[in-house]
Parts: sequence; C-alpha cells; structure tokens
Amino acid sequence: METDRKIRVYNEIGNLKTVLLHRPGGEIENLIPEHLSRLLFDDIPFLKVARSEHDNFAKVLSDNGVEVLYVENLAALAVKDKEVKASFLNEVIAECFVEDKETAKLLKDFLLQLPEKEMIDKVIAGTRKKEIGLSEDNDDYPFIMEPMPNLYFTRDPFASIGSGITLNSMKNNIRRRETIFAKYIFKYHPQFKNSNIPLWYNRDEEFSIEGGDELVLSKDVLAIGHSERTSVEAIKKVAKNLFEANESFKTVLMFDIPKSRAFMHLDTVFTMIDYDKFTVHEGIEGNLKVSAISYDAKNKELLIEEQEDSLERILSKYLEKDITLIRCGGGDRVISRREQWNDGSNTLAIAPGKVITYERNYITNEILDKHNVNVLSIPSGELSRGRGGPRCMSMPLHREEI
Repeated sequence: METDRKIRVYNEIGNLKTVLLHRPGGEIENLIPEHLSRLLFDDIPFLKVARSEHDNFAKVLSDNGVEVLYVENLAALAVKDKEVKASFLNEVIAECFVEDKETAKLLKDFLLQLPEKEMIDKVIAGTRKKEIGLSEDNDDYPFIMEPMPNLYFTRDPFASIGSGITLNSMKNNIRRRETIFAKYIFKYHPQFKNSNIPLWYNRDEEFSIEGGDELVLSKDVLAIGHSERTSVEAIKKVAKNLFEANESFKTVLMFDIPKSRAFMHLDTVFTMIDYDKFTVHEGIEGNLKVSAISYDAKNKELLIEEQEDSLERILSKYLEKDITLIRCGGGDRVISRREQWNDGSNTLAIAPGKVITYERNYITNEILDKHNVNVLSIPSGELSRGRGGPRCMSMPLHREEI
C-alpha cells in the first residue's frame, strides 16, 4: 500500500492501475417518483441488483489487475479527526440549504454521533426529517438532507489530469456536495495529504465543469466538452493552469457539443478505446466546432484557434495518426438510439484495445469485437437506469503511460 499516493493520468487507454468507485447504497432507495427530476434520475434502480452488478464491475477490474478504491472508505478515514469531521459536516450541511439554524444544529448533532463510515454513508444516503425529530406529516418532501444518487458516477465530481485534478464546480446544486468528498480525501486522507496534488480547478469557482467532459487523449492533448454542464470560462481556466504548471499538455481541444441531456457530457458522445479507435455517437457526425487552445509562455496568454471539421479529421490531426470511429449500434437508426440511451458509447478502457462495456449494448459490442477490440461486458439492467456507463462509474487515479 502506497503511503503517499500520486495522481498519474496522461492518457485514456494505458493499463489502468488504480481506480476510484462508489458502491451504490441507501441513496438509491431514497429516490421517490415525484422528485426524480430534481435528483437528475429518470427511474429508480433496484438496489440489491444494482449493487450486485456494481460488485461484478469491481471484480472485473480487480481480475484484470486494477486496484479498486471506494470513495466512502477513503472519506471515512479522511474525517477521523474530530475537528476535521466537524468541518466536513459544516460544509455538507451548508450546501443542503437548511435555513433554520436550530434545524441545522439538530442535523449536525445527529450526524456527529455516528461512527465515521456510518456518517459518510448517511450523508450520501440522505437524512429524513423524522430521523432528527421533525415531522414529515405536512410536507411533500421527507428529507432534510437530500440523497446523492449520482455519486456512483465517480467520473464527474473531480477528474484526474496529468499529476493533478480538477475539483469540479458542478452545474446542478443537487450534485455540488459530491465534490466535498474529494476535497477532504485529498486534503486529509493519510495516503494523499502529503502528496501535494495540484488543483487545476477548484469547487468554489463560479463557472461549472464536470469530469465527464474531460478526456485525456494523450500526454500532449486534452479534450474538454463545452456541454450543457461545462462552461467555456471553466475550460479556459483549466487550460491556463495546466500550461502555467508546465504539465506535458500542449493543446486543449474544446469541443462544442449540443446542450441537451442526450449529449450530457463529452464522454457520452465519444470515448477512446485504442491508440487509433474511438466509439462515437452518430449524433455528432458531420462538422464540429472545435477550439484548439495553446499557450504563449512569453506573453502568458492563451492562444485560441477556432475550426470546424469532422470528429475523425480533428482527432487524426491532433493525435497525428489515422483514426477509426466505431458507431454505436453500427449507426442503425433504431439500434444506435436504443444502445446510446444505455451508454453504448461510454466505454472504459483498461488497456489499449481492452474495454469494459454494458452487455445490453450487444450490437455495439459485436462491432467492437470485429474491430479487434477485447470487450469485457458486464450486466447493467439496474445500473444503466442512472444514465451512465462504465466510464461514468469510474475515476482513474493511475494509468501506465503509453
């Protein structure tokens, strides 16, 4: 076990060594139909099956030599100190928008008396009003602290880039608390606190950015989607911080993608699966608007070259090789839309040409196999109800360089 863990992510496909997950918990069973949209869900997964599927996902990773860490376990160890625990709760409760000070105190006292792991699980699952002695009878919404069902998509709250992370400012208030776990893990966990991991962006920034929009294409090229949830201003700030830190990246490609839930993040549009292969959502075929951001070190300013071209030609130009795009569902009008709904383009590469996918996207999986991609497919009947695939459910902390 490492004593001072480092972040090492300079590509999307190198052998995956360490990954961060969250095993779905009570937050899933605290979803209720009339409040699904505020929690960014379309349906309610069956927790027992979702956990079984997630455990299988973790086993596939472990069986392929990947060290699996869990957000909830790291966070529990990070807040063992009494003062740190209290500070953590202050931040979490402040972002629950509990306006009454006495109610906030009741909530904090209730959570403080729990052992650290139980407290972390309760913060994630949500706290009902009746648990702190308040009535739920005349209120449509029974939670004083809302559940965090999106946390099993660990890709979004922060993103590993090079030797550091973006600690993200989430677009939706319901997801902002998710980033507090990463903040405390990297600041106070025994294996991270002395590692001096740089922040390329911080959670208290004004403009939003989310990890699903951040793809490390190579040690030289970073792609970030200007999406429904990631703003131009945030992308420019990340780029400037990376360039000024003398990381290896020479270009940040800002992809302008449709601002809709169907194109939620860049990694729902395309993912890298081999040195020269990408899965792609047919909805972005045709010309794309892309801004290539580089840096003038002498004048300390960003240089932005706007261009419009196909995804294939843009990727070929900046990765300096011929690129093959593999359409989700083979581009069939019905199949592609069905499999894209279940994240057929959201693959997780664990080595060059070796990917984890959802087994329900069997047409796309067959096409990948025909392109000599080693496909490890996993059950996802319940996990996929959250609208995120294997890449969404995983945050690499360490990949081998390629």
